[in-house]
Amino acid sequence: MEVSHIIAEIDAQISKLQQARELLSGTIAKTSKGPGRPKGSKNSKPAPAVTPHKRKLSPEGRKRIAEAMKRRWAERRKQAAKAASVAK
Repeated sequence: MEVSHIIAEIDAQISKLQQARELLSGTIAKTSKGPGRPKGSKNSKPAPAVTPHKRKLSPEGRKRIAEAMKRRWAERRKQAAKAASVAK
């Protein structure tokens, strides 16, 4: 066998292996596309802008929160006073 003939056979085998690899890995472009409208099409309605709803706090709720914070601060002052008297 001549060297050129061997090289030609090797190139043919490489070509077949590359085609097989492309088929197995799925890199060949598909002819059919999936369902639905393609991205970037202009014939659809734009989505309406959604504004987030603000939460409103009732005066009663605000008062309950203020009272709870005052109780929490009073408790912390008591603990701080205890810690200061023990440290002396």
